[in-house]
Amino acid sequence: MNYNVNEKGYYGVFGGAFIPEMLYPNVEELRQKYLDVMAEPDFKKEFNQLLKDYVGRPSPLYFAKRLSKKYNTKIYLKREDLNHTGAHKINNTIGQILMAKRLGKTRIIAETGAGQHGVATATVCALMGLECIVYMGEIDIARQAPNVARMKMLGAKVVPALSGSRTLKDATNEAIRDWINNPVNTHYIIGSAIGPHPYPDMVTRFQSVISEEIKWQLKEQEGRENPDYVVACIGGGSNAAGTYYHFLHEPDVKIIAVEAAGLGVNSGESAATSVLGKEGIIHGCKTLLMQTSDGQITEPYSISAGLDYPGVGPMHAHLAKTGRAEFMAITDDEAMTAGLELCQLEGIIPAIESSHALAIFEQRTFKPEEIVVVSLSGRGDKDLDTYIKYFKL
Repeated sequence: MNYNVNEKGYYGVFGGAFIPEMLYPNVEELRQKYLDVMAEPDFKKEFNQLLKDYVGRPSPLYFAKRLSKKYNTKIYLKREDLNHTGAHKINNTIGQILMAKRLGKTRIIAETGAGQHGVATATVCALMGLECIVYMGEIDIARQAPNVARMKMLGAKVVPALSGSRTLKDATNEAIRDWINNPVNTHYIIGSAIGPHPYPDMVTRFQSVISEEIKWQLKEQEGRENPDYVVACIGGGSNAAGTYYHFLHEPDVKIIAVEAAGLGVNSGESAATSVLGKEGIIHGCKTLLMQTSDGQITEPYSISAGLDYPGVGPMHAHLAKTGRAEFMAITDDEAMTAGLELCQLEGIIPAIESSHALAIFEQRTFKPEEIVVVSLSGRGDKDLDTYIKYFKL
């Protein structure tokens, strides 16, 4: 079974490029060139140099001693929260800004939910001196005010999405509209492993530095490259895609994908796409999608602004369908409790997205000798307001 994208842009039955004709030249240019550009020695050199000197990679693989003791297993945290800008998102935006420059683009657009991708895009645009427009749902702008301020300080223009649920899905719709209107000079930096081919594959490859590092870091610490489990939270799924990438075809490594159950999978207020989703098309690709019986997209819900997306990336849909990954759904309450526990056991304040991944240890037991690597995809600074309200701090 192949878990990577095929030459037609599909992961099994998921993926493809379902796009308006106006966008065809853009997406086609990217498809024809992305692998060649990424293989260029100059590109690799510049990408790796920036990851090292600007982002601060490699990010540590940290053995969480007290957390491991509590759950009687070996828990390692891949510290993506220590990257510049506070999350894994910067790995992808560095790669894509270098790609955009080589394709001669002068204007960058992006969508953002929790604001981390928006900040990471604004950051690399400032670094490279390119115009930056970020679309963000009006509701997310209100609940992620510090990130909005950061984007503006970095010189980006933040445009509110006022339609629909006024969250990530709607911000993505607005970004695609902009792209259709400005196809020649604009590159759209998609922040997740979603969108028309080649985006899911390109984003995954830029994020695959995560699993690449896990392998040699684990070898250093445990004398073996492969953990027993790799765990990551999933919205669109770029941190997960990067965490799984080098383990996809290693049958001894089990993959756990953690979705936001919101108020409960069957509560009507959830974002557990693998359970609630059916095949459909969103934002240019065929994937699992939360929708009504007549195909209207249903509004997802999660306390985490980064996980309330109605679909998952096509690679993850394929992992779910084939059974390669085990999908678990974690409620708001379980995630918030797990986040606070990490603060108090390890002195690390995680993003609420990452807290979903940490919450699995209350639900399932691992053996004492098993090694479980969890992607700590982001830090909790952006979520302090939510933590304060939830725990009445």
